[in-house]
Amino acid sequence: MTLRFVEVADRVHVLREPVLDVNVTLVVGDGEALLVDSLSTAGQATELAAAARAVTGHPWTLVNTHHHYDHCFGNATLAADPPRPVYAHELAAAALRERPDALRREAYEELRGERPEFAAEVAGTELLAPTHTVLTEAVLDVGGRRVVLRHPGRGHTDADLVVHVPDADVLVAGDLVEQSGPPAFEDSYPLQWPDAVAELLRLTTPATVVVPGHGDPVDAEFVRAQHRQLVDLAWLIRAAHTGSAPPERVAAEAPFGARPALIAARRGYAELNGTP
Repeated sequence: MTLRFVEVADRVHVLREPVLDVNVTLVVGDGEALLVDSLSTAGQATELAAAARAVTGHPWTLVNTHHHYDHCFGNATLAADPPRPVYAHELAAAALRERPDALRREAYEELRGERPEFAAEVAGTELLAPTHTVLTEAVLDVGGRRVVLRHPGRGHTDADLVVHVPDADVLVAGDLVEQSGPPAFEDSYPLQWPDAVAELLRLTTPATVVVPGHGDPVDAEFVRAQHRQLVDLAWLIRAAHTGSAPPERVAAEAPFGARPALIAARRGYAELNGTP
């Protein structure tokens, strides 16, 4: 299947990768471009580069929304030769710089049961750490277009970045918002995630195109509904922890399904116990 970008707003294009349903966003300015996320392997990133080149020949800057393999393992293919700037939250950059072997191993373990060949390809991918780090906010000029990189707080990870393109009314949310499946809680901060999404909502209008980490672009109302679910989940975790109920009690009552909710409850309990 040939990867291709679809324009979702003025000179903002989204590519939806078919294996893990990951979104990559391409913002095109005058003489420059911005790619948000780089997929999982060198092979995927090579196809991604070809798809981007079908839209624009401009040199690009790369942004990683976070350090999970499906969003950043293509960095070396897209930004090493010739060298291009790569932005990420400082904790995501540190993870890629300081523990690449651990990240490859974690990705392999996650994938090997259902996709053993893909898991081996991911595990053998050369990693490139970001060259530019963001703590709370950075503003980029992408060929005359103002693009804001913002860390809204802990949520899906401790290092999430969102990408706001105000002149197109587009918000790239990374895995803080999910459309094609439930949120992933393995590295999450479920008690703080609602506050992070509330920060995203402050950047939206009724017409905003929100690009989730996985799945179809959505609107602000979808994000509001997911925010309510995250608020409910956080409340259930706090209430169950106060009542010394097991995490399984949360999983039985919470949104998003039993398995994701159980992972979230265990993460939330650890946070409340001071051992996240």
